[in-house]
Amino acid sequence: MARGSSGIVAGLTAAAVAAVCFLAYQASANAPDSVAAPSASASGPAATPSAKPEPAKDPLAVPEDSDTGNRVVYALKERRVWIVDGNEKRLRTFTVMPSSVNPLPGVYAVTSRSGTIKGSDGVLIEHVVRFANVEDVSVGFSAAQDDSMKSPDPTLKTGGVRMKRADGNAMWTFATVGAKVVVVP
Repeated sequence: MARGSSGIVAGLTAAAVAAVCFLAYQASANAPDSVAAPSASASGPAATPSAKPEPAKDPLAVPEDSDTGNRVVYALKERRVWIVDGNEKRLRTFTVMPSSVNPLPGVYAVTSRSGTIKGSDGVLIEHVVRFANVEDVSVGFSAAQDDSMKSPDPTLKTGGVRMKRADGNAMWTFATVGAKVVVVP
């Protein structure tokens, strides 16, 4: 029986080698000329320099198309806010927890502020900076006094975009009534 199993192993090995050779031939036949054969100039010292790679984009850079001048930029998808001065310098950026009601992308202005109140979700909040109204819900930035940033209850219509208290302090100092708020997708 040993002869029979060694014959089977030899046959399987031969079939595997044939399959690999066939696939290698197909790959070389379908490869573009630029990779199928090395060029003479690429291997010598006179090879042309490759293009310079583009510098990596700063993931915390202020979004393009977010207007200009002193402003607060709120990126809905990124769940991030930037505070930007008139020289286009990023003064601060931080993550936020969006509310269950979000404004459409566009340019807004701070309409009112409150030092300390109870949020529509029942949480004690501070440094409330309101800038939009959506579906009869006032939307604004705020910080929970317990420094939490819990996801909002999706069954409630809330407009509080929550941030950490330190970020709320910075927002309060920067975003006075009339300050520009730019919401981007």
